[in-house]
Formats: sequence, C-alpha cells, structure tokens
Amino acid sequence: MRRRCGGVCRKAPTLTGMRVYWPARPAGAVNTCTTRMETAAASADNADRRLIGTAAPGGGDGMNVVSFGGGTNSTAMIIGMYLHKIPIDLILFADTGGEQPHTYEFMGTFNEWLVKHGIPKIVSVEYHDKDGNRLTLEQECINSGRLPSIAYGYKKCSLKHKIGTQEKFCNNYQPCKEVWASGQRVHKYIGYDAGETRRIQHAAPIDEADKKYEKHYPLYEWGWTREECVHVIERAGLPRPGKSSCFFCPSMKKKEIQALWENYPDLFERAIALEHGSAKTNVNVKGLGRDWSWESYYNEFMANKEFEEAQLTFDQLFPDSPGGCICGAPCGCYDG
Repeated sequence: MRRRCGGVCRKAPTLTGMRVYWPARPAGAVNTCTTRMETAAASADNADRRLIGTAAPGGGDGMNVVSFGGGTNSTAMIIGMYLHKIPIDLILFADTGGEQPHTYEFMGTFNEWLVKHGIPKIVSVEYHDKDGNRLTLEQECINSGRLPSIAYGYKKCSLKHKIGTQEKFCNNYQPCKEVWASGQRVHKYIGYDAGETRRIQHAAPIDEADKKYEKHYPLYEWGWTREECVHVIERAGLPRPGKSSCFFCPSMKKKEIQALWENYPDLFERAIALEHGSAKTNVNVKGLGRDWSWESYYNEFMANKEFEEAQLTFDQLFPDSPGGCICGAPCGCYDG
C-alpha cells in the first residue's frame, strides 16, 4: 500500500544536500528546521506538530492530483508534499496563453527539480474551441471585443480557461476514470495557505457536494503562511516563482502593472490593445482597472514622473547659496 499519510515524517528527504524538515520559524521562535544537526526525537516531534498539526491531508490508495498555479503557494505545497511523503500522481497547470515570461521560465526550472526528486513533470492543459483549435484567453478577448470577464465582476475566464481545462483533462485521463469507476473520489490538492481561511470556508459547501473530488488544502492544514511558503522554496534551492497571473489580468495591482511595463513593455502594449479593442462594449467599466484604464494610469504616472524630473532644486538654481536663501541665510525661502 502506498503511503498517503501526511503526518509527521521523522526523516524528511534530503534537498540540495541539506536535511530539511519544515520552514524556519520567525526570530525568537523554536527552530524546527534541521540541517546537518540531529535533534532529540521528542523535541523534533513537538516542533513539527506545532507547525503542521497532528495530521495532514491525504488518504486512500486512489489518485492524487495537484492543481498547480505557477506561483508561490502551489510550488511550496508540492515541496511540502514531497517532504511529507505524500505521493503525487499528476500535476496540472492550466495555461491560458497569457502568463508572464517569468512563470514559464520558472516552470522549466521547477520541472527539473521535480524529475530530480522522482515527481512527475507538470502537465500543461489548454482550452480548445469546438473545432479543436487552441484558443488563448487573449485571443478570445480580441475576437469578442471584450475584456476578461473578471473586469465585469465575473470569473468566467478562470472557470473556462483554468478549472474547465483541468476538469476536461481528468475526465479523459484513464487513471482518474478508473478511480471513479471503482466508486472512489480523486484526491485534489489546492494551495490555499494558512491566511486564506475565508476562501476555504467559501469552498466548503461546494467541496462537500463534490462527488468526483476530495479536496485537500495542505498548506492550511500545516499552518504554513505565505512567508513560510517562500522560505520552503528557498530552502529547496529554487528561485522565487514570482507573481503568477495573465499579463492583462484586471486583478493586478498598480505596482504590478508598473512592473509589467518596466519588465515586459511589449506585453503591456498588448494589454492596452485589449482596452482599445473593447472600448465600444465597455459600458460600465473604463478599462482593465474597472474604474480606470491601464492606459490612463500609465499616462498619469509618466506625466508625474516627467514633472518631477523637470523640477530644479534650489541648489541647482542657486549653486552659490547651497541649502539657503540667495542672501546666504539658511531659511531656504525664495519668492522669485
């Protein structure tokens, strides 16, 4: 029987030459990570249970499917499952065709780590139209002359291009079909961390009614916060995944939009093109920012930046009187 228990593992697998148990605790807390030191068993057990709880998700001899989003949480969850010796049968990534380059680059790096540790590579799934042709979310927006549905307050884009594509794959995946045929449910692992209680509570009644999948939220069960997830990834010798989202996602924050035009100006231009293409149908929204357009934000930001750069300091105007008035006094006043 394959081990499904996610409970406390006395001897965790070795990562990059280090024996890693769990992420390091904040300063002042008891250290629960062991590198080359061997701690007393009782002390280790107490520390581990405090961090991950007395039990972790998993169960049965069915099928374990991981929903991989390409970001920090799902990456840490997979590493944690490896450390807890929870088998992984399938890792699915729903590719909308609009992820930012750093996400695709990280997936290549992470796949190498997975193979090295005996875990199946990530399987990318895509949306196809009725004729079998791939349809990216960006192209769908261009064809319809509309923005992603989340800009209008709906989540159809995620349901269609992420959840739907993974569901379709599993429906046609023989190991999953065999589990369902035996009357069991497929185990699905989702990366909600310890700070996402509301999301888990919202999902609870849906999960309870699901006859095909038994949902597990390991990070939440282990009590891993976002900070601890980052630390786990670093201790595994991996780079940080970076923000995972479509480059034209209306949920992006202004600092993330700014990072987009600074790092990937071509993608930013494509996002602005979506705003222009949807102008005629945008009745209740102004753009990807809903109440404002990304283009207007960019123009405003650049105008302010140019204004600030154009301002001359007092010292530049009057180099002979640095830090003070032209009369030499330190008051710094000048009325022109």
